[in-house]
Amino acid sequence: MKKKVVVIMGGISSEREVSLNSGKSVLEAIDRNKYDVHQLIIDEPMDVVNKMPQDIDFALIVLHGKYGEDGTIQSMLESMNIPYSGCDPLTSGICMDKNMSKKVLKSSNIPTAPWTIAKSLDSIDYDAIEKMGYPVFIKPNSGGSSVATFKVDRKEDVYEAVRQGLEVDDIVMIEGYLPGDEYTSFILNGEVFPTIKISSPNEFFDYESKYATGAKAATEEVVYLEENLQNEINLRSEECWDAFNCRAFVRVDFILSNGKFYVLELNTLPGMTKTSLIPRSANAKDISYSELIDKIIEYSL
Repeated sequence: MKKKVVVIMGGISSEREVSLNSGKSVLEAIDRNKYDVHQLIIDEPMDVVNKMPQDIDFALIVLHGKYGEDGTIQSMLESMNIPYSGCDPLTSGICMDKNMSKKVLKSSNIPTAPWTIAKSLDSIDYDAIEKMGYPVFIKPNSGGSSVATFKVDRKEDVYEAVRQGLEVDDIVMIEGYLPGDEYTSFILNGEVFPTIKISSPNEFFDYESKYATGAKAATEEVVYLEENLQNEINLRSEECWDAFNCRAFVRVDFILSNGKFYVLELNTLPGMTKTSLIPRSANAKDISYSELIDKIIEYSL
């Protein structure tokens, strides 16, 4: 008998469109010989209760940002006794909160960039910023897809960047800038998959380069680093998996700065279009997009 699977997409965050694109790709590729597939587009939080089809065996969450990655919907599904894809509510919430996740990284001796936070315009710690040195990145503490993210080169511009960040979040992170190349590591059921290097035509991997096409798009390619570096990124990926008690799958973003890998963040529900980073990494191990969806369901269960 086929498992009854619901693909949950849409949502209420600034990343709704990205989620709908991911969801559409998943619906097209999921193996319908194995699964009885339904879709649930979330327009408001209670839709997960009010619009849920009957007798669902598994929920494939393809949401991003607030209410998707922050543990809220995971908690609701647990209360409804519906198994779901990815990390549990606690891990999801910690990874969504950049300040909390950096505290876990620091306590686990996993390298990450220096940071401070501001909860109001009055609480900006200019001394801490001065100590880190300019430039700094200023971004919402719980945002995704690089929305309202600024690279700030001088003290005079800090206030305005924090003000804009506070329009979309209660806490703004101010993070030391590490020059270097960005890499991402996909981990499935504890196994580290091939590394992807991200090269952006812009100063950093911002919203435009993530979702643009043509000359403004970032290039993302599978790379095999020299042995020491490859061992280091694989080890750091495994350490993150363990430190955050991840489940099923996660994507860890790194920057390689001065020969050392620093963790930028963990994505518990990374993009799932056919050309997204994790299907690309899986493909390098000869795992098709449809098989990847299969494995995510299998390992989540």
